[in-house]
Amino acid sequence: MDSFKDSVSFWATVLGTMVGLFGVLQSRAWLAAIGAVIAAGSIGSLIYAKHQRDLVKSASLRVAGRSIDSLNMASLRRRLNRNLIIQEAKNMAIIDGEDLDVTWTCAGYCRAERETHIEFSVDADANIPFATLDCVAYDLRRDPHGRHPIHPILVGPDGIAKKVAVPLLTPLSVQEPFQVALKYRLPACIKAGVDYYTATLSFAQDTVRRYVVRLRFLRGRPEWVRVYERRLGEDAKILKDLRPRSATDTVCEYVDIDEDVPATSARIYMFSRDL
Repeated sequence: MDSFKDSVSFWATVLGTMVGLFGVLQSRAWLAAIGAVIAAGSIGSLIYAKHQRDLVKSASLRVAGRSIDSLNMASLRRRLNRNLIIQEAKNMAIIDGEDLDVTWTCAGYCRAERETHIEFSVDADANIPFATLDCVAYDLRRDPHGRHPIHPILVGPDGIAKKVAVPLLTPLSVQEPFQVALKYRLPACIKAGVDYYTATLSFAQDTVRRYVVRLRFLRGRPEWVRVYERRLGEDAKILKDLRPRSATDTVCEYVDIDEDVPATSARIYMFSRDL
């Protein structure tokens, strides 16, 4: 279908050019104008079609033979935080059987004259409605003891890849520091066998200075955990195998610590376990 549309646009461009040229040669301004409009519209259609194909292609992410559907969808709807500089991003993912509890903590400073919120990505293959996520946030800079919970707001469509906005207790001014925590729960989204967890960064800056992800398994110790990284416009590449940082009969924790991580990227934590 795309090739058919491209061929139609191509011949329309040729036709428009010929009509315009004929109008010029015959000194008919109206005919030349019609030809120019047809040619311009056809060229615009070709450019748009190529952009759409490139967008879909860039969203076709597979890791270890598995399609990462949540990141594929997120790539098509990418939104960047542009008014905040993130210096440190910490993530705790507690995997309890099939359930997943996530806590993000981001710290940095404001680079705009005024900012009232910060956005986070919530990605999972299971389509869990936003209203059932038990989503809560805290403005730790102004409320370090977490006495004033904030209810995040869904931004855009409610699907497997969501954006949520956390309103700050008071607006930030330029160069003002901040620290915000977001907690949510994704029930029945992790399955036995080979599965994955993703941590996504979507900030309009080059890198995040410090990045920490902790994976804590409460039931079903994994046989292995591998880390892949997907940078904007690139395929996913394996970074490392993780070894357990600590383990008991009931809890096993893996830690991924890095510096200067690309601020528009995602890390995919693949693992295999029995339940």
